[in-house]
Order: sequence, then structure tokens, then C-alpha cells
Amino acid sequence: MQTVDFSHFPLRAGDVVLDLGCGEGRHVISAYVEQDVHSFGVDLSLDDLKTTRDKFADFHEPHNERKSFGLASANALELPFADDTFDKVICSEVLEHIPDYRGALKEIERVLKPGGLFCASVPRRWPEQICWTLSEDYYRVPGGHLRIFRSRELKQEIEHLGFKHYARHWAHALHAPFWWLKCLFWNSQDSNWLVRQYHKLLVWDLMESPALTRILERLMNPIMGKSVVMYFRKEAAS
Repeated sequence: MQTVDFSHFPLRAGDVVLDLGCGEGRHVISAYVEQDVHSFGVDLSLDDLKTTRDKFADFHEPHNERKSFGLASANALELPFADDTFDKVICSEVLEHIPDYRGALKEIERVLKPGGLFCASVPRRWPEQICWTLSEDYYRVPGGHLRIFRSRELKQEIEHLGFKHYARHWAHALHAPFWWLKCLFWNSQDSNWLVRQYHKLLVWDLMESPALTRILERLMNPIMGKSVVMYFRKEAAS
């Protein structure tokens, strides 16, 4: 389930790309597949990194020396990279989990080259607020969401670090009702008929990409997309 739209975030051959908070690998692997880049994923969870490693095996191009892939366990507040290392940085659905998210943004600014691109995505405010209203357990689970962002305020914070905003869109409208159902039936979500049927719909959509659901989501994203996705360029003089 890809959140970043590479038409807004173009990768060039030879780019060094960081996926900060890569989770189970959707964007660090997607970047590797998209272009001849050096793609690195960083996360605190060793289990997620192992899952990413296993998933990557199906996409590895061992004879293509123009691209590479790497994973590391690291703290977003103390990234083990030199200043101006990366051409592109992705941080998708991560900042809402980090207590000191401003510190993470400063680290992103530090490791990104002047003129480099940064993509940040976070849960959209009003769909997220419904989840918080329906279930306290949704955001109180270990590693859960610590805050609900106002996208305009987050955009301004990132711009104050020396970035210029150049694009925005919303994503995953079909997933918003699924999470509302999960929150509504939190204690029985694994066995609830509605939750299970909606999950089957999402899996079918993910695996088959039928035109009907693709068009429906594209129409619904501006209205109820679960994620807001913002794109920035680091100013050369920052």
C-alpha cells in the first residue's frame, strides 16, 4: 500500500534515498523497484526490519550494480549518517508516533542534501479524530499515535526549517471506513463480520487493483483520504 506518489517525488538514477521509519518496507522497497537508486530503510523495530528483508528478496536485482539496498536499526533523533547524505527522504506515517517529532524533522533536514526532496505523510485530522473518538485503545496501544496533526501547522513547521512546499495530495480513502469499523468494534475486531468483510475488500483491491476501486478512491481521496501527503524541497541556502 504505497502512500508516496513518485510522480510528485521523482527518483533519478544514482539517488541516495532514505525511508525513515520504514516499517515493513513498502516505500524503501518501492524506491528500489522504481529506479536505479541506493535505497536505505531505518526503523527501531528489528521485527519490522526482518520482515522488510524477507519481502525484499522477491525484488532483489543482484546483477544490477547501479542500485543497492540497505536496512538499519536507528533512532530518528540520532541518525547514523553524515550531513547532506541523501538526495531524497521519505517519512510516511511516522511523525505521529514520535514524542519529539520536531527533533526528527531537524535530523531529516540535516541528512538531506540542499535541493533534495522530502516527503512527509501523516493521518488526516478529521478521519483520525473519528478513530480517537470511537476508541481510546486505538491511540493508547504501545507505539500508537501520540497526536493528531493539523496539516497546515505541520507544513509551516517544516517550512521554517528551510524547506519549500511544492505539492500535496490525500491517500487511502478506502481505508478510513475500515479503521472506523475497527475502532467501533475494537474488542471484537478480529471476529467481527463487518470488519472481516471490509478487510477482504481491501485485500482484493490491493492484490487486483480493479478499475472500479481505483477510480472510486481517486474521487474520494480529496474528501476523506486517511492520509495527507506533503512534498518539500530543501532550500539550497538552508
